[in-house]
Amino acid sequence: MTDLPLGPSAEAPTHLHLVGGDWVPSGSGRAFESRNPADRRDLVGLFQAGDAADAARAIAAAGEALPAWQATPAPRRGEILYRFGALLAERKEEVARAMTREMGKVLPEARGDVQEGIDIAFLMAGEGRRMFGDTVPSELPDKWAMSVRVPIGVAGIVTPWNFPVAIPCWKMMPALVTGNTVVFKPATDTPYCATLLVRIMEEAGFPPGTVNLVTGSGAEVGDAIVGSADVDVVSFTGSTAVGKRIAEAAGRRLKRLSLELGGKNAIVVLGDADLELAVDGILWSAFGTTGQRCTAASRVIVERSVHDGLVGMLVERARSMRLGSGLDPTTDVGPLINETALEKVASYVEIGRSEGAEVACGGTPVRDGDLAHGSFFAPTILTGVRPMHRVAQEEIFGPVLSVIEVEDYEEAVAAVNGTRYGLSSSIFTRDVNRAFRAMRDFRTGIVYVNAGTIGAETHLPFGGVKETGNGHREAGHAALDTYTEWKAVYVDFSGRLQRAQIDNQPDGADPGQR
Repeated sequence: MTDLPLGPSAEAPTHLHLVGGDWVPSGSGRAFESRNPADRRDLVGLFQAGDAADAARAIAAAGEALPAWQATPAPRRGEILYRFGALLAERKEEVARAMTREMGKVLPEARGDVQEGIDIAFLMAGEGRRMFGDTVPSELPDKWAMSVRVPIGVAGIVTPWNFPVAIPCWKMMPALVTGNTVVFKPATDTPYCATLLVRIMEEAGFPPGTVNLVTGSGAEVGDAIVGSADVDVVSFTGSTAVGKRIAEAAGRRLKRLSLELGGKNAIVVLGDADLELAVDGILWSAFGTTGQRCTAASRVIVERSVHDGLVGMLVERARSMRLGSGLDPTTDVGPLINETALEKVASYVEIGRSEGAEVACGGTPVRDGDLAHGSFFAPTILTGVRPMHRVAQEEIFGPVLSVIEVEDYEEAVAAVNGTRYGLSSSIFTRDVNRAFRAMRDFRTGIVYVNAGTIGAETHLPFGGVKETGNGHREAGHAALDTYTEWKAVYVDFSGRLQRAQIDNQPDGADPGQR
């Protein structure tokens, strides 16, 4: 992010923060640019370089809006979510094209990103009329016992650039339907997508202060949100290294924290697999979104008997993939998000070479012709990778696929589980018994059978184990757990004092006979 003096631009519009229902400039007087990663000459817009004071104002606005929003019946809150989902559906193409322009993914994927936002809005809108608690029998007569969910308070939402609509919606929809208010800090690479999203939320009828948007760096805005005593819950998606720092800061205040972090996802291909199907799944998982997904397949673990055939098919297909702007319908793989990402990916290819891997295809930036002004990297396949090589252990977040050859299923399981991450995994096999063993044996939060590692659906919980997160889940009804506390309620209508948790049994009574 490069800060600029805040002022008028002839090239692109200047966008503001949303605080307490008003669109306002940053107190810092600074702005930063968002540019198209497929063509850096294309300036998307100028955005407020927020600071801690801006974050504090947004947090205060969220706090002021909280009592009225909590008092709004949950079904009514759900109706606003329904309106938001409907408006987002109406503007799906506009938002998808803006997304492709701002972060580069091909247009069909951008449409899918927006659709996930629509889906989670509708799903969570329905929770406004469910949001189940428990009603259970009391151990005492004439006494009612139940539990209910209650909102936590102000939610700090800090999101990445790779799913600039879906992930904010995954977080904000459950937070809002359960009665929390929101301070939203998007990634500095995709502030325009965030601004569009929040404007649609405003149009849907979320009351002023219920949703607040502050753009700016993690160091200035993100840290201020995490460290604020007035933010009650934080949800963050990003790198494991940053997640650990956030966990330390949140832990000092015993703040509720949901972390969705890195992945080093593997696809296992056994000797009995349908190789054509496996190749389709691998290429989509490895090079979809240019490998810039936490669920991207960065490792293929293949049984020796089909190794050479699978690699040959993968290399032939990968070499034929067309790079370009995601708005071009003939493009298969769009750009990396920025030049820093491109340099990181290139450095990992060299690390792979130094570890003894061979570059079967790709391995270099592409800057020819129409690609000269973008951050493009050729789809890359590394062979001869061993399970403990750095390229098989560390998250690259780009179009680099490492192929690991194994002897059998047991060796494949050891390789799948032999990283510090545990988000998504996949197995291709025709053997139903080994498929079910993989469901049991793979230590990941998501397991696919005869499909790639990407493609989660919004009505099931999303998240991982080990250093992929801290145990919370996004999407599905499990998402409500991040943003609610449980309250137990007892109503005694006996008209007399009944004392629980003491010995209420007659002398000599068997407790099992209560």
